[in-house]
Amino acid sequence: MASFISISSLPSFSPTSRHRSLPCRTRVLVLPVKCLSTGPRRPSESDPETTTSSSSLSSSISTYRWCAGIGGLGLLETAYLSYLKLTDSDAFCPIGGGSCGDVLNSDYAVVFGVPLPFIGMFAYGLVATIGLQLARKNFPFGIDESYGRLILLGSSTSMAAASAYFLYILSTKFSGASCSYCLSSALLSFSLFFITLKEFGLQEMQKVVGVQLCIVSLVIATLSTSYASLQPISSSLAEVDLPFFETEITTPSSPFAVALAKHLHAIGAKMYGAFWCSHCLEQKQMFGSEAVKQLDYVECFPDGYRKGTKIAKACADAKIEGFPTWVINGQVFSRRGRIVRPCRDIWVFQVQSA
Repeated sequence: MASFISISSLPSFSPTSRHRSLPCRTRVLVLPVKCLSTGPRRPSESDPETTTSSSSLSSSISTYRWCAGIGGLGLLETAYLSYLKLTDSDAFCPIGGGSCGDVLNSDYAVVFGVPLPFIGMFAYGLVATIGLQLARKNFPFGIDESYGRLILLGSSTSMAAASAYFLYILSTKFSGASCSYCLSSALLSFSLFFITLKEFGLQEMQKVVGVQLCIVSLVIATLSTSYASLQPISSSLAEVDLPFFETEITTPSSPFAVALAKHLHAIGAKMYGAFWCSHCLEQKQMFGSEAVKQLDYVECFPDGYRKGTKIAKACADAKIEGFPTWVINGQVFSRRGRIVRPCRDIWVFQVQSA
């Protein structure tokens, strides 16, 4: 509130007069002034909003780098499995042994004729590329950051949904089997999904949850349609009660196949198999009805297979873990094989891993 105070002026004298002038009064308006308790702001101080914005930006870049790194690891894994698929080789399975290879070479490892490692390599490569672009703020084809984040969310959602479906297949169709590559890929996919969810936050997720549900439904419907025509697999080998049966070889033998079978017999090569093994039948059909009689074939389950049945002693002594398995000149070859034409009178039977 303003207040008035009276101030009396000092007496003044005129140089031309000897008389003292009368004192006069002057009114002065005094206004209250509020001073800041803090001193002037230093140049080094910044606004809280600016600090929060910088921290959020740094967190986003860190999230994108995590996505790029995890996508790179997945790309390496699927590239390795794709290489094995192209070269028809066996995967090194540190956990699970032969069951790991059985899962990777099963009909469930293919979606509409496309091997899963090829699809995974594309998906992980896309996530790694988008993560790098978002971290560098460099977007090709005129794509801004918001669209890049949506593509990253959609990719991680589809990968997590597919991984969950494959884990369901692994637990129901391959009971007791272990696949280290399947589990590691699922771990990478779920990590990408949860990291992306954390980046979006709850409010943004509420806006796109409908799109995510559509993506999950589309992935599950696609995989279910692809696997619908497959023959059902028993949930556990322990539940199988399969009597022994003979398989008929219907293909004719070529002169080359007959000569090769005689050569394999002469050098003591042996083929170990099981009566239910489709790859064993495939190789026998490759030799033909006449040539297959010349082979030294060892049936590992001559009395059929049921709970508690043990593998034949000859197969156990040879440490057979999968069918078919060839032992040629002391070397063990498993899975698939193909006949190769003789070169300079040297017989060759090339056996490769599936």
